Amino acid sequence: MSFWFRLRTFLRSFGGRRPAAHVPLPDAPLTRPYPWEASYPEGVSWDFSSTPQPLHRLLDDAVATWPDKTCLSFFGRRYSYAEVGNLVDRLAKGLQDLGAEEGMRIGLLLPNTPYYVVCFYAILKTGATVVNINPLYAERGIARQIEDSRCKLVITLDAPVIFNKIAPRLEDSHLEKIIVCSMSGVLSLAKKTLFLLFRRGEIARVPGSTNFLKFEKLIDNKGGFKPPSIDAVRNIAVLQYTGGTTGIPKGAMLTHANLYANTLQTRTWARDFREGEEKFLAVLPLFHVFGMTAVMNVALLCGGELILVPRFKANELIADIKKEKPTVLMGVPTIYSALNALKTEEGVLSSLRYCISGGAPLPLKVKQTFEARNGCTLVEGYGLTECGPVCTINPDKGPEKPGSAGLPIPGTVIEILSLDDPERRLPLGQTGEIAVSGPQVMLGYLHRPDDTEQAFSHGRLRTGDVGYMDEDGYVYIIDRIKDLILSGGFNVYPRMVEEAVMLHPAVEEVAVVGVPDRHRGEVVKAFVKKRADADLSVVELKAFLKDKLAPFEQPRRIEFRNQIPKTMIGKPLRRQLVAEEKETSKSAA
Repeated sequence: MSFWFRLRTFLRSFGGRRPAAHVPLPDAPLTRPYPWEASYPEGVSWDFSSTPQPLHRLLDDAVATWPDKTCLSFFGRRYSYAEVGNLVDRLAKGLQDLGAEEGMRIGLLLPNTPYYVVCFYAILKTGATVVNINPLYAERGIARQIEDSRCKLVITLDAPVIFNKIAPRLEDSHLEKIIVCSMSGVLSLAKKTLFLLFRRGEIARVPGSTNFLKFEKLIDNKGGFKPPSIDAVRNIAVLQYTGGTTGIPKGAMLTHANLYANTLQTRTWARDFREGEEKFLAVLPLFHVFGMTAVMNVALLCGGELILVPRFKANELIADIKKEKPTVLMGVPTIYSALNALKTEEGVLSSLRYCISGGAPLPLKVKQTFEARNGCTLVEGYGLTECGPVCTINPDKGPEKPGSAGLPIPGTVIEILSLDDPERRLPLGQTGEIAVSGPQVMLGYLHRPDDTEQAFSHGRLRTGDVGYMDEDGYVYIIDRIKDLILSGGFNVYPRMVEEAVMLHPAVEEVAVVGVPDRHRGEVVKAFVKKRADADLSVVELKAFLKDKLAPFEQPRRIEFRNQIPKTMIGKPLRRQLVAEEKETSKSAA
């Protein structure tokens, strides 16, 4: 039984039974000094102020400061900051010629390649908004996100596994044009030759229609775009989709000021970063808010090199580390767990100086094993999409606080609100809902004023996460109010999985929950009620779902039941199923 599970069980047994203390209402702000300030690392102050800036200022400043240093490394091909800056300006010009401007949403359906970085900052320079779309999503998920965001343009790769999911959207969505990037276009000459010779079958057939544009065509100019006036506080830089209590993905509106501030906040905490010298291993997807901010944006802020890894495979990652010698690794617990499981030669990870885990609770055993084998301190952080995402990080030096998600980063206030009465703030040590205030907190959810109103209380973002803060200001995450499943660092929305399962004609009812998993943190389990006299096996249902859900959304476990517990109004009682699952696991143990 993991430390995390034991801690959570222990706290639940006492939570909510203490007498209520008299504390100020949330509209009365906390007073300085905050509980966490005394625990801050030497040289770090909570006081944080930055003039709101357009997010692409990060790249412009880096190009001016380190023009000749390597910015991007991809399968042996390297791009200097000056080269990247030039590509960004030329693409911005091409996008402006297509009508890109403030209010326009442009989707990025790209894995970690140089195209992602160039397209991200080029879109921002036009004043348009980046809509991050996970390339692993099934067609239904992609279509839904395009419709909700009202994307007119999407930039993607000529890989059939991605391209074939987006091309049909020209017929059934608001999408007007697709910009196609060539995989061979970002490879070194030698690798490009081999790719074209032996892997030509992995290149999608792009129709000759005017609805499809080549990336190379858009950058065929001198980069003379007209910089628009951008209000960093109001202009939305990124629409980042996330889940909620309903399980339906919502677009969190993150402004330029939100993301610029969160990048500076994270950099301030990482005080040992060496300007112009660090090498970031970009294995986290950059379309994920954690990878976008903590890896890409922070790397550019300090003139680092981004070593782009388009997919995670533990053996391949070890080879990348041996060859490229990265100094910084940001990952999810699944990555560190997989690295721990490999038998590697001594010192293979010795280049790593700074490692952070986020996206899901970090099991204590994973942390201890990684540190013992590699000598690099692995610290845990906590964040959420609505905050761009970083909210708390553990110090890399200081007292060990097993199970802690760390201290609020500079400029951030964490408060614990009563679960019964969110108008009441709880004292230190008591368990309640975590609320966040700070410059990184989103404007709200796109098209969802009611959800936005529910998400805030007196200006504080209610996270839906349950936890507490100890006397030293360290935050502990105990549970989630939301039904969101965190599997290997990816968000899985139960309702979307349920909708896919219900497409099978033999299924009458289904309820999906997350169940504990040693490697991924959680995996998806589906409880299924078959129609009367229907014949359906686990193997058949898994085969049916293969092309309807992303790999991380696939139910790893399926259980057939005669009845699924429901509320009085017919909603599946997921909490009851989770409780039953825990009892079953406890009995088995």
